[in-house]
This record gives sequence, C-alpha cells and structure tokens, in this order.
Amino acid sequence: MHYKCRLCFKQQPLKVANSVLNPLPKQTEIFSIAGIEKSGEMVISRALRRFWRSYSTVSSDRLRFCIVGSGPAGFYTADKILKSHEGAEVDIVDRLPTPFGLVSLPEHLQQIVTNQFSRVVQNGRCSFIGNVSLGASISLAELRELYDVVVLSYGAESDQALGIPGEELAGIYAAREFVWWYNGHPDCRNLAPDLKSSDTAVIIGQGNVALDVARILLRPTSELATTDIASHTLAALEESSIRKVYLVGRRGAAQAAFTAKELREVLGIKDLFIEIQQADLSKTPADEEELKRNRIKRRIHELLSKAATSAASVCSPGQKELHFVFFRKPDRFLESDCRSGHVAGLRLERTILKEDVGSGRQIAVGTGLFDEMECGLVLKSVGYKSIPVDGLPFDHHKGIVPNVRGRVLSEASGDAQVEKGLYVCGWLKRGPTGIIATNLYCAEETVASISEDVERGLVTSSSSLSKPGREGLLQLLDSRNVKIVPFGGWEKIDSEEKRRGSLKNKPREKLTTWQELLEVATK
Repeated sequence: MHYKCRLCFKQQPLKVANSVLNPLPKQTEIFSIAGIEKSGEMVISRALRRFWRSYSTVSSDRLRFCIVGSGPAGFYTADKILKSHEGAEVDIVDRLPTPFGLVSLPEHLQQIVTNQFSRVVQNGRCSFIGNVSLGASISLAELRELYDVVVLSYGAESDQALGIPGEELAGIYAAREFVWWYNGHPDCRNLAPDLKSSDTAVIIGQGNVALDVARILLRPTSELATTDIASHTLAALEESSIRKVYLVGRRGAAQAAFTAKELREVLGIKDLFIEIQQADLSKTPADEEELKRNRIKRRIHELLSKAATSAASVCSPGQKELHFVFFRKPDRFLESDCRSGHVAGLRLERTILKEDVGSGRQIAVGTGLFDEMECGLVLKSVGYKSIPVDGLPFDHHKGIVPNVRGRVLSEASGDAQVEKGLYVCGWLKRGPTGIIATNLYCAEETVASISEDVERGLVTSSSSLSKPGREGLLQLLDSRNVKIVPFGGWEKIDSEEKRRGSLKNKPREKLTTWQELLEVATK
C-alpha cells in the first residue's frame, strides 16, 4: 500500500521543485534573500523577517515543528508530537531523498519499520521533505526562525578515530563507509575497497556493525545475490580474495557488544571455520558478576562457548575463516614494503582487564606485550561520531549536543542556558548507542520536555502570528533552486527499486547515485 505525502495548502497551486505545492499569500511575492549577512554564522536578513511577519493565514496557536533527520529517532519523535499536540504541523527534513535511515538493517526489518513509519507520514499534518541538507540548503538559524520548534535527530555521519600511527594508509576504512557501500548509499557508491590484493581482513571492534561487515565478507555470494545488497558490491565480492576475517576486541568474550540474533546469523554461515581460543572464554569472578547482571551478555558468552566447543580443529582447504581475537588493542598500522602507502598489517598490544573505579565496569589496559598480524584490508568499527553545524552548541569530548532531557543547552558548562525551541533526539542527544527501540524511549523523553515547555508557555510563536513553517521553508528552498523530494518522490524510488529487483529475483535493486535517485523521484 502506498501513501501520499500531502504538501497542500488553501491557496492556488504553484510548481515548486517539481512538486505541485501551494503558493504563499500574494503579499509575499516581494520576498528576496538578498541582504543575508554573516556574523560567525548565517543570520536572517531584515527582508526575510519582514516576509515572515507578513504571513498571517494560520492561527497563532498552531505550532509548527521541524525535525531534521528521518531515521527512527526522527520518525518516533514525529509520531509522538502528532499524538500529543492536536493541530501541530510536523515537517521531517533529510539530506537524503530517501527516508527512514535504515541502510544498516536487513531487508525484512527495513520493511517492518518502513511500514510503521509510513503511517506517520500518512497523517495529513506530517510531511517528508528530502534532499535538504542542514548547513548547505538552509541554516539552523533560518529553521529556528521558520518554526516554533526544531528537533535535531540527524544521527552520526562521521567516525571515531583510533589516533594511532599509520591510520592514514590506504586499505583502512571506517566500517560505516563499508556498510554504506554495500547498502547502496549514494555517498559511498565509489568507495571501491581493494578485496583482491590480500586474503585477510581485520575488523577492529566487536559490536553488531563489526559482525555485519564480517557477514558480508564471509557469506557465499550465491546467497547474497538474492538479498538487496548493492549490485556494485556483489560484483566486487564475487571477485574477492578475502578468505580470513579477524574480529579484534580490546576486552574479553564476557564484554562483547554483539546481540544474540546478529551473532547467531554469523555463526550460522554455511561451511565457515570458526576459531575462538578457549583461554579467552575463561571467566574471572568480575566477569561472573558482570554476566550475572546482564542477560544479553550472558547469552552471547554461551553462544561463543558453544561455537568454540563445536568448531572443527582444523580448517579445510578453501574454507573461509572467522577468528575472534580478544584482549588485543591496535597499537599501530604497518605499511607494505612493496606497495607504498598501503596497509600490510597491524601491531596489537595484549591487554588485561581492570575495574574502573566508580563505574563498576572492567576496562582494558595495555600490558606492553605486542603481536603483529598481516592483512591487506582493515575496517574500523570503533564508534560513530556526530557532526556539529553552525549555530549548534556541541560537546566535542562526548560527541553530543549538550542537553537536559532533550532540551538543548547553550554550552556544556554548568552555567548553560536552555535554547528556546531547540531540542535533540537520538544519537545527537545520547551518543551512538542502543537499538531501534532505544530511539522510541529517547523520543518519548524529548517530546515530554517539549510538551512541558508548551504548557509553561516557554514554547510559543515569537510574535502574535504563527511562524510560516512549511510554506516559508518551501519558498526559501525554491528561491535557492533546491530540488526537494517529497514522500511521493520516495514512493517512486521505492517502486522503481522493487521493479528492477524483481527482474533479478531480489527484493529490490537499489539506486546508488544521487543522479539516479533524483531523476526517478522527480519524473
């Protein structure tokens, strides 16, 4: 079933960015963005302010919300706002022309969540507006002038660095880039990792993203061919020489950050040799206590122990291999002697666990003993990092926007003031942790803060008239020749990908370039 995103208003229709939208009132035709000034960040011109003050077709008690980011955090927030605030209008803005932000999920889970979130956009008071980049298409300051409430939930689109020598060598990639590459994200269409020059890949990190990357490298391509994996990735994997994959973690099996479902999926790969050292599975009293408190980690340890017990003792010729390497942390990357500037291996320091006083956690500390490992491909899965934008307070140490229950603070210090009408949700709010459901609880907390501020009169229109919201946003984007993609445009992309996939016995054949996506969305 398809749902139409209704970007419709009471005035006569006007064509904006290849979508039929309604115009603003007659008196706004003199609008111009000339005279916009810069003073540290983009500010709104006097002409633009006059334009907004002239807009008076909507009653002042109708709050206008803008959510930046259309992943799970953004959609859960929109859903909660629509249910909590009768009459509210919600616009979900994303830099991609495709909503939902689910590139790292398998197809069957994507479909479940997509159906759920599509029902949110079906609401006549909600719109998806894609291909709009915060900072490039429009500034945060401008959004705050257009909307009564702005909620930032655009996630984390950069990566943590290890900060060790050799990290700049060719052949070393962030796992995020690799995931985007095989899921058809247009930003990583041309990543082209070298899978032919070596038979060994090392993945640094032991979370679900690391497992997913290992699964792609090790699963038979005949099976991958029936999934929604990007065609350019499948072609590269069919010619891949990678036969051995090492998953390296600085702590032990009791601290592995996998979840059971993802671990079982990797352990169940057909004809895969699995190596786990029995010594790495032994538990200290501190481990026992940690596992006692955490059912998920206890289950992970059980699965790893069972895999170690049932694994063959010797690898068969031609068999692919997955090695779990615990109690090691990367110390430096090693450059190839025959391929200048390319990684040839890494040096790992052995670690032991010590209790972190005050946190109750065990942390890995180096022992001064080192091992070397040869490889031609390294994928770093050590954490995502959010990116600040102009005008947004940011805690660079924690990698989040300073906030109290979703309310953005002017700075990270104790004397910070609350930024009126500005909120965060998702990874920007709490850091890159949790699963999809975590965003539901995160959204509930942020929307509760918004509701409290509305009831207390702290969130209202800046004048006696409502802010222009969607109408003003579309007018401004049109003046800048930004080609927006409404939800109907995404439906065209979705339909075309499924059509192409049906020709290859796949769930979908993904469009992987910006040009293709926009051409299909706007035709």
